[in-house]
Amino acid sequence: MDRFDYVIVGAGSAGCVLASRLSEDPNTSVCVLEAGPSDWHPYIHLPAGFIKTFHMKSINWAYQQEPGPWTGGRSIYAPRGKTLGGSSSINGHIYNRGQRMDFDTWAQMGNRGWGYADVLPYFRRLEKRVGEGEDTYRGREGNLIVTTMDWRDPLCEAFMEGAVSLGIPRNPDYNGKTQEGVSYCQRTINNGLRVSGSTAFLKPAMKRPNVHVHTHAHATEIIFEGKRAVGVRYTKGGRGGTPVEVRANKEVILSGGTYNSPQLLQLSGVGSPDLLQQHGITVRHALPVGEGLQDHYAPRTVARVKDIKTINELRRGFSLWIEALKWATARRGLLSLSPTMVYCFWHSGESAESSDLQLTFTPASYKEGVQGQLEDEPGMTVASWQQRPESRGYVHIRSSDPFAPPIIQTNYLDAELDRRVIVGGMKLARRLLKSAPLSPYYAYEDFPGPNVNTDDEFLHAATERGTTTFHPGCTCRMGPADSTWAVVDDQLRVHGLEGLRVIDASVMPRMISANLNASTMMIADRASDLIRGKQPMEAARIPDAAVA
Repeated sequence: MDRFDYVIVGAGSAGCVLASRLSEDPNTSVCVLEAGPSDWHPYIHLPAGFIKTFHMKSINWAYQQEPGPWTGGRSIYAPRGKTLGGSSSINGHIYNRGQRMDFDTWAQMGNRGWGYADVLPYFRRLEKRVGEGEDTYRGREGNLIVTTMDWRDPLCEAFMEGAVSLGIPRNPDYNGKTQEGVSYCQRTINNGLRVSGSTAFLKPAMKRPNVHVHTHAHATEIIFEGKRAVGVRYTKGGRGGTPVEVRANKEVILSGGTYNSPQLLQLSGVGSPDLLQQHGITVRHALPVGEGLQDHYAPRTVARVKDIKTINELRRGFSLWIEALKWATARRGLLSLSPTMVYCFWHSGESAESSDLQLTFTPASYKEGVQGQLEDEPGMTVASWQQRPESRGYVHIRSSDPFAPPIIQTNYLDAELDRRVIVGGMKLARRLLKSAPLSPYYAYEDFPGPNVNTDDEFLHAATERGTTTFHPGCTCRMGPADSTWAVVDDQLRVHGLEGLRVIDASVMPRMISANLNASTMMIADRASDLIRGKQPMEAARIPDAAVA
């Protein structure tokens, strides 16, 4: 039986950062268990390969959500990375931290050391920003390379001019002083290749003799002695494979993500007694594991275009060969792009204190009901979503079988506020697409269509075609022990147990105004100092004007 100081379950964004930081001490041994394979596949590293990895079950958990009350009876596809780098190896490359108020709210919920001033130094430490950004907010010496998209497209330029015409300013750095405004997206792509948690953190750490990474290692149970976690059981090779145990001298760390971390806790007897007993699992410790799931839900407004080529045409025939040549010779062109090109942050109404809407623009359109697959007919798309939803769902085990996918119920739009904001977002998306600067290219609105005008009609359209933005969080929430909802404390230790932490997006106490990859890495980086007993980085000095 192998023994290590730390056993990390999951080589996703958080697990990669943790393995890197913890192994800096040459006297500390680290074992990382990853259910999927190595990140060798070329589509992982080619930015446009996102379209392919989206449905590749060899490197993707390919989960399905349960139909919700406001999803029109649809089961929404929920991809999650299952390879070194986790979802950072299959995501849309976007780097977006969120707003100051997001993290200050975490602190106000009883989580010491998680306010914006506390976490900003960790964002900076992780990052190697290439491009604009004030040093107060941006890092230049970290492992994670962050660039701004260098593709210049007439439709993108016209969209941004349209935003300006509606009073939305251009913002050169939405990860800086303020998030509000419109700009080209920042992404984890460098020299035409993806920068994942694996390539930035894990692969360099694997050169150290104290880092041991086991792929095809599907964790099935946490091993306890009394109330202390002492190891992990896993199956080498998946269902029907070889059972293996690995022991942790110091800690077991769950970094499986928002769906898999609560699933493993529940399988190990930590969770709701009613749920565990329903599946014949002995209750080891009662906690609200898996409760509180949040995600961003986005309807996509689509317009047909005229008198210009879109990505729909560029990705086929002779045009695609030209783009492939551009990438092969200069690492530029269509194959080096993120699926989203322009970001816009704004208000759903005048009463919002800070931007509560996030909108993305792409000079392309996608097949109805088939995420990630381009249409033959040219178009342009605006996805709009509420940044800070109120609705909450859950992740529950389906059975005691560790290979059965969990039950994922997000309860999108369950809260009335969420329904109001999503309608406001669709109305703003329509105004942006019909703005004067886009008029030379705008043919007509394809979805939701010109006959949709009332709030009820917009809401019905959102339930018909809205989908996940792949940002699940909050199923092992961080908070005080006397709360009714917290699973971990502000050191990310599981309440009431020893030698066990959860470190990934599941610990977020509430959803942030952003994609989750950047903040998940930040959580892991700060957690590495907590684990090692190091003095936290000094809180940042931030100008008072930085409110959003």
